[in-house]
Amino acid sequence: MGKRNLPKANITTRPGVRSDIAADALARWSPDVRAAADDGATISILDPIGADMWGDGATAKRISAALRAIGDRPVTVNVNSPGGDYFEGLAIYNLLREHSAAVTINIVGLAASAASVIAMAGDEVRIGRAGFLMIHNAWVMAAGDRHAFAEVAEWLAPFDAVAVDIYHARTGLDRADLAAMLDAETFIGGEKAIAMGFADALLSADAVAVDPEGSAPAARAEKKFDIMARSMGLTNSARRELLADLKGGKPGAAADEGKPGAADIENGLKDLLARVKSL
Repeated sequence: MGKRNLPKANITTRPGVRSDIAADALARWSPDVRAAADDGATISILDPIGADMWGDGATAKRISAALRAIGDRPVTVNVNSPGGDYFEGLAIYNLLREHSAAVTINIVGLAASAASVIAMAGDEVRIGRAGFLMIHNAWVMAAGDRHAFAEVAEWLAPFDAVAVDIYHARTGLDRADLAAMLDAETFIGGEKAIAMGFADALLSADAVAVDPEGSAPAARAEKKFDIMARSMGLTNSARRELLADLKGGKPGAAADEGKPGAADIENGLKDLLARVKSL
């Protein structure tokens, strides 16, 4: 199908509400999975949606810049993400939907939550045989009394409705059935995604690879720390400072001899995050 047939997502923000990553999606995400090869007209979304503490991550600003650099040419978008900032994901979806040339989406690993919406924004959607989509209602964190939560629930309802509209436009499935799938937090494997209309074709086995550098234990531990600390509401600068304290060095730096490494980050993570609430 042409992406022009997809509905545009309207985006509003609300103070005191943060989108977050579902625990099931994070547990199933393997951050080392990526496309085996890229070309000059490729965008990779291989991280949580939204900026991390290093300023990386999949953001609308970064995707917009990449699309400007590509220009009026077909683009391939490789996706392996557990989701994240749902509203940032909708903005990325809109950017891809509005791209002037053809967009091909390759789900090389997991496209969960906000990433699953992004994955719909293609003229063609391809998925790895071992790949997964995960769809659910908008997942957020908020604070307040019962009246505040009632208002948040009312405010969130249209976002779930637009997700249903997007999935319906792609698949043709009944809206009520799709809404039930969102309510149930549904994982959809590669072949089933094609059968249901979420994707058009399977990726060949040699199109998916595991990055040996990305599997470095220290890098994975730092990424896990960032995701968990973000879920507790820490700012980017606070997360960087805490990680530096834990490592005894600069955030992102490899552990030197005599300094804590990945195991120390993992072992200290629970204690460190427990102390965050008192900061």
